[in-house]
Amino acid sequence: MLNSILLGLFGLGGSEMIIILIIVLLLFGGRKIPELMKGLGKGVKEFKDASKGTSTEENGTPEKKD
Repeated sequence: MLNSILLGLFGLGGSEMIIILIIVLLLFGGRKIPELMKGLGKGVKEFKDASKGTSTEENGTPEKKD
């Protein structure tokens, strides 16, 4: 599914995606990529919470905004 989305949006084929993944791996290294993905996931979650009007406190419990 992700492949079809990327093909539709960017016109990328399989070989182009592999080249991009290799470049990212060389730039950031194997240890840094999970940290980047974790930060990206937190950012997406915060964005979704903000769009819904909720906020997450530091301990992780959701709190409704007035």
